[in-house]
Amino acid sequence: MLETGVRAPAFSLPDQNGVVHALSDYAGKKVILYFYPKDNTAGCTAQACGFAALYPQFVEKDAVVLGVSKDSVASHKKFEEKYGLPFTLLSDPELEAIRAYDVWQEKKLYGKASMGVVRTTYLIDENGVIVKAFGKVKAKENPQDMLNALDE
Repeated sequence: MLETGVRAPAFSLPDQNGVVHALSDYAGKKVILYFYPKDNTAGCTAQACGFAALYPQFVEKDAVVLGVSKDSVASHKKFEEKYGLPFTLLSDPELEAIRAYDVWQEKKLYGKASMGVVRTTYLIDENGVIVKAFGKVKAKENPQDMLNALDE
């Protein structure tokens, strides 16, 4: 996981509609950049729906929500449509941002080790600096935690 106080690594990734987004597109805004393992899984769905439910409050605070996983653009589109997600989902199959933000790590499930995305959320300020970093976040609590972090 990256430290707070460092410049957030630049990236350019396609969203669920195939439109490329760069971190620099959001200069002057607070960015909630959350990395999650996989579309349409229980935890990831709970987290995404939590962000969707609180989305108007994020917009009120002039914050942008960006979700990132290694799923395809098509997978993200289905995920967005199925749950009516109002924010941007970025596709990173080459692990460009996932590795840059140090969230591609060894995970253990039932004693078996494999590499995967560790659920992590960063709050990036208007100048592109990481001001909060939350590792191994709880999917259901993360959206509210991030809303609270914007008020600190």
